[in-house]
Amino acid sequence: MFWGPASGGVRRYILAKRAYCAAHTGLRHSLVVPGAQSARTDEGVLTTRTVQALPIGKGYRFPLRAQPWINALIELKPDVIEAGDPYRLAWAAMAAGRSLDVPVVGFFHSDLTRMTALRFGGWTRAPIKRYIQHLYGHMDWVFAPSQIMTERLHGLGLRRVSTQPLGVDTDMFTPERRDDAMRARLGIPADARLLVYAGRNAIEKNLKVLFDAVRHLGAPYHVLLIGPDMPRPADIAHTVVDFVADPVVLAGLLASCDALVHAGDQETFGLVIAEGMAAGLPVIGVNSGAVPELVDESVGALAQPNNPTAFAAAIDSVFARNPQALGAAARARVVASFGWSARFEPMLSDLRQLCLRGEIQPADRPPSPHPEHLSHE
Repeated sequence: MFWGPASGGVRRYILAKRAYCAAHTGLRHSLVVPGAQSARTDEGVLTTRTVQALPIGKGYRFPLRAQPWINALIELKPDVIEAGDPYRLAWAAMAAGRSLDVPVVGFFHSDLTRMTALRFGGWTRAPIKRYIQHLYGHMDWVFAPSQIMTERLHGLGLRRVSTQPLGVDTDMFTPERRDDAMRARLGIPADARLLVYAGRNAIEKNLKVLFDAVRHLGAPYHVLLIGPDMPRPADIAHTVVDFVADPVVLAGLLASCDALVHAGDQETFGLVIAEGMAAGLPVIGVNSGAVPELVDESVGALAQPNNPTAFAAAIDSVFARNPQALGAAARARVVASFGWSARFEPMLSDLRQLCLRGEIQPADRPPSPHPEHLSHE
């Protein structure tokens, strides 16, 4: 369900996996997503008509009926099904998996407990935790994009879990895409310290914290906001670029800035953070969620969450050091550890083991459960 007109990191992850499968493995990778009409493309993308569009969902659609999705999955006859969200489509995937007698895995892209608590209040935590236990406890395996998300799932008693970080196309996101004419085109002063935020305008991204920090810093700081429906605060220096669908364009914009800023405290991985690092940018983030697994003092700075003063000080500290050297170190870290090949190979190995009814036990991940826990339901 996270596939939509304004999808960001999850969409790029899915497209990268499809490209990797096509180029390196000979696997058929089919994608079943919601849309206004049912359709099928030659590239293996099946759109299932979904009438219910979310009123604040930037084009995302919430399926109400599971059966069309179950039918579509059964028709595809896959060897393994990956459920990319924790809602109705995850249950449709499990129903289709039972009918086909194939493994079903989940990818824990979104920290549902914290997300619902932020929007609807802390009373949702207990029922949502029970829901997560029930849903993912029925799956053959669960991938979590960071160690902290794996630990949270383990804390709920789930054991068929392994850490599967996302990755970055380091040939696409590279400092070589820097465009020195970009600032003039967008009307940004040549001498500005140009910060960039790319993503959604969502409550968990804490844009108010970012704006308060930039407001506190003042000149010469300028923030470039990339994404749909961005706020336009009148009292800070900023430029807005609407949603960028082409990752090459996004890569060029990132590489042409001086630092990436991200005040969100609920990241389960932080794909745009890794993309900014690959583009050669130091990162200013917060010490929460999965961000500390990517960012430390050698590649940027971390601030206390939800603290504009601390976030402003972290930004200033990066520019008081050597932002170019920090950006080079950030690029080196991503190239060494987060290229797509390095990320997809262990995941596909795990999926092969599941298809063979084997036991997943990669050396660099938490120990696997007992073999009988991998039996297909």
